[in-house]
Amino acid sequence: MPTELDVPRPDQGPVPAARGTLFHTAIKDPRGEDLLPLSALKAPYPDLYARHLAKYQGREERLRERVLPLDCAWTDVVFLSPVDSTLLFGAMRSAGRAVADPRMWTLDAALLDPRRCCVRLMRLTRGRLSADPADEDDYLPLTTATLRAVSQVTDRALARLRTLAPDEPGLPWGDVPHVLHRGPIPLRLFQRSSG
Repeated sequence: MPTELDVPRPDQGPVPAARGTLFHTAIKDPRGEDLLPLSALKAPYPDLYARHLAKYQGREERLRERVLPLDCAWTDVVFLSPVDSTLLFGAMRSAGRAVADPRMWTLDAALLDPRRCCVRLMRLTRGRLSADPADEDDYLPLTTATLRAVSQVTDRALARLRTLAPDEPGLPWGDVPHVLHRGPIPLRLFQRSSG
């Protein structure tokens, strides 16, 4: 049975699909047929809900953030990245952090309904545990042009990661725009790397 998050917002007309590649950290042992947002994990997978909720310890305000263009909460979206994480984790290693490159799954952006997506520009004030709060100017529509514009890791993001202090939070995606998708995404849409 479709939930409120499964249905595109009716106030938007047809929107062309974006062309480009999106990334998501590989899930070791996926459950079910969909990649679910945090809010949808609670009932079917309380253990996963608790594990992912723990990531917000010390930054609980993020859980209450509204995603303005999608008219939903931060916990109602699936997070995707417009960039491969290889450069991010390489920069962290140059700061002396022992991190491995996570395996990534890819997703053709054209498979997503752009009415259920937006790009959230991210800024991280050095030393904070979470990205700076958003305002309406931090959201962009998911279009081919937008995806091309945000698909390169910025010098600012790399410079912060290369100069991390030993006690500073890493937050590899802290300065990287996020692609937010309202509601679940079928796992079958992702291309999974081998190994």
